[in-house]
Amino acid sequence: MSDADRVKLPAFPMPRECPFSAPSAYADLRRRGPVARVRLPTGRTAWVVTGYQEVRAVLADPRVSADIRRPGFPALVEGEQEAGTKTTPFIRMDPPEHSRFRRMLLAEMTVRKARRMRRDIQRIVDDRIDELLAYGPPADLVTHFAHVVSSTVMCELIGLRRGDQLFRRVTETLGSQVFGGGSSTAEGASEGIGALGAVVEEAVRARESDPGEDLLSRLVHERLPSGELTRQELVTTISILIVAGWETTTNQIALSVLALLQRPDLLERLRRDPAVLPQAVEELLRSLSVGDSIALRTAAEDIEVGGTVIPAGDGIIPLLAAADHDPAVFPDPERIDFDRTGRTHVAFSYGIHQCVGQNVARLELGVAIGTLVDRMPGLRAAEPFESVRFRHDGIAFGPERVLVTW
Repeated sequence: MSDADRVKLPAFPMPRECPFSAPSAYADLRRRGPVARVRLPTGRTAWVVTGYQEVRAVLADPRVSADIRRPGFPALVEGEQEAGTKTTPFIRMDPPEHSRFRRMLLAEMTVRKARRMRRDIQRIVDDRIDELLAYGPPADLVTHFAHVVSSTVMCELIGLRRGDQLFRRVTETLGSQVFGGGSSTAEGASEGIGALGAVVEEAVRARESDPGEDLLSRLVHERLPSGELTRQELVTTISILIVAGWETTTNQIALSVLALLQRPDLLERLRRDPAVLPQAVEELLRSLSVGDSIALRTAAEDIEVGGTVIPAGDGIIPLLAAADHDPAVFPDPERIDFDRTGRTHVAFSYGIHQCVGQNVARLELGVAIGTLVDRMPGLRAAEPFESVRFRHDGIAFGPERVLVTW
C-alpha cells in the first residue's frame, strides 16, 4: 500500500463522542461491512472488526495470534511491541505458552474462590466509604474511591494486606506519575511495569522465607520449585495481573457511577431494588466496554472474516465495544437497560484469552457500586458533566476525575 493510500484510511483509535457508548465511527464502519482497514498512530495499517459475530469468531480462531512478537502485531504506540517483546506478558502469548500461565491463574480465580473473597471485598469497600464520610465532601470518585478499592483488592488477591509495607509500595507505584499520570508512551508503560516488578520481586523473596495462604505464596512454593515458572516469568505475570486488574476495574467503577449519576432513574432503581444489581453490572460492562481495543491480534495465515480476506501477517483489532453495540444483537445499543436479556457481552473478551479475573471483577464491581449507592443516598456530581475529562491508558478507557458530593 502506498503512503498516499495509507493516509486516506480512517485513523484509529477513534474518539468516543459519548463516554458511555462506543464511538459513532464504529457504526459507520459496520454499515459498510463488519471488517475495515484503518491507519494506526505508528503509521502501520490494521483491520478492525466491528460485528458481534465476527468479533467472537476472530477471538476464537486458532489461526489468529495474540503474540506480540509477530512482525505485524498492531501496536497502538511507538515502542509498544519492542517493550512487550522483552517481557512477553502472558496476555500477549499464544498456546502452548499462554495455556501454561492461564491454567495456573484460572485455578486461583474460580467462581467459588471469587465468592470467598466477598467478605474481604465488602470490608475494603466499607472501609473506604467510612473514610470518605469521615473526611467529608467533595471527593474524587476516581482517586479517592475506585483506585483505592481496585488496587487494594488486587493486592489482597495476591496476598498483600493494607498493613504490609509491600502493599503500600505497590499502591504507591500504581498511583505514581507513571501510571496515574496517564502516560501513553511505551517507554512510560515499560518504566511503570519495571518499577512495579521491583516491588513484586521483593514480595516473592518475602514469600520464599515466610509463606502464607495466598496466591503469591502458592505460586512461589508450588510452581517455582517444579520449574513450571521461572522467577522472571512469575514477577512479570503478577505485575501484569495487578496492572490489568487495577486499571480496568478502576475505570469501570468510576465510569459506571458517572453513568448512573447521569441517569437518576437507574440510580433510584438500584436503591429501590438491589436484586437488579447483577443485571445492572452486566449491562454497564456491555455498554461501557472500557477495554475496547485490548485484544490486539495478527493473522497467522490467510483468513476470511465477514466476506473479507485478511492476509497472513496483517494486524487485526476485534473491537469489543463495537461488538457490544451491534444493533443486530443488542437492540438500541446506546441505551443502558437493566432488563436487557439475550446475548452475552464480550467486555471481558472471548475465547482462550477471555479475562482470567472476570469472576473477581464482577464481584468487585457489584460490591463497590451497590454499597456506594446504598450507603451514600445523597451522592451527586459536584461539577458539570461537561467538565469531566477522559483518558485511555492503553488498557482501559475512563474518566480522569469525577468530583462528587453527598
